[in-house]
Amino acid sequence: MSSTDDYQPLRGADHAPGDEPARGREVAEGILGYLVGLALAILLTAVSFFIAGTFLVWRPSIPIALVVLAIAQIGVHLVFFLHITSDPDNTNNALALAFGVLIVFLLVFGSIWIMTHLDTRVMPAGVMRQQMMQMQR
Repeated sequence: MSSTDDYQPLRGADHAPGDEPARGREVAEGILGYLVGLALAILLTAVSFFIAGTFLVWRPSIPIALVVLAIAQIGVHLVFFLHITSDPDNTNNALALAFGVLIVFLLVFGSIWIMTHLDTRVMPAGVMRQQMMQMQR
């Protein structure tokens, strides 16, 4: 008896989440899910471009509408493409996503904070040129 024969009973039941063998109907449902997600993503993108380029929407509300559509686009991508759901199996995925959002938040707002701080501390170019000219005299 070989060592692979010992593990034969576990082959049918011991799979990682998302690694189970797919049947014909599950494949069709998966493709349908991706196609629905693609259609929603294209629709949200088209609506965003339409809102940004039209005068039918009140101009001051355009940024708010674009932010709402962007959040909807994020939701579509999370559900249909990354398969982030509220299942207990997705705890690690949700934590990884939250950590990624934290890192992006720190990078973006940390960079803005540093650039703002440097902008207030650095001398304007015109003042610096005047001081250099006075030093050369």
